[in-house]
Amino acid sequence: MFGEALVEGLITSRPNRFIMNVQMGGESRRCHCPTTGRIGNIDFKNIPCLVEKSDDQNRSTWGTVEAISLDPASEDSKSWIGIDQGRANDIVMFFIQSGQLKNMIGAVNTVKREVKIGESRIDFLINDDILLEVKTPLHLLVVKGYPDHSSTEGFSSFERTMRHFTEISEHIPEGMRGIVLLCHIFDAPRFKVQQSNGKMAEEMKEAVRKATEKGVENWQINFQLDRTGVRILDFFKLDLFNEGIQ
Repeated sequence: MFGEALVEGLITSRPNRFIMNVQMGGESRRCHCPTTGRIGNIDFKNIPCLVEKSDDQNRSTWGTVEAISLDPASEDSKSWIGIDQGRANDIVMFFIQSGQLKNMIGAVNTVKREVKIGESRIDFLINDDILLEVKTPLHLLVVKGYPDHSSTEGFSSFERTMRHFTEISEHIPEGMRGIVLLCHIFDAPRFKVQQSNGKMAEEMKEAVRKATEKGVENWQINFQLDRTGVRILDFFKLDLFNEGIQ
């Protein structure tokens, strides 16, 4: 999955949304942060990371931070959280083509990327009858075993997800399947959304109902990343209308 094994380092700061300063081998290196938004509620001081080194001499950064860990820096066997949202589609593409997502999409004959449907672009068109949109949420960072780093912005994150969920349902042609795939490059619990006041917004419920009636499905996939590559942990269908909103 990676050209060379990723290099472990320690993030000492994130001075802006594009840059992370990483300590590696006694040197501080300026590295690219591949996601520009918030990553849970993490304060990036002394956070272990994995970096993909760049061979591009014209680049202003040493490499790209592909993953972080919430384990102590002294821990030898760390659990990693992939943060490269741009790479997520490449990972999904690999597992589609290798036939490892057969239980979700069936046998694969053809795959097209970035397909225009109406005014929107959908990530994948599979077999000319399945539209698949990948979402890799990092604002809402809920990681098994690390409750202190979950964000309080779950509802706003859900609104963004629902916007895409509604969009694909509005543009899906009759007779086609639509799938919104929540992609986590770490071991995430089953996706659920809770509002702080305990009440579900009716417009959100209506969006889920309409999308489901149009044939849109919601799935979750969890990957495990290490220094050499990525593998599937699990993937499963979600029923947002009955279990995903509380």
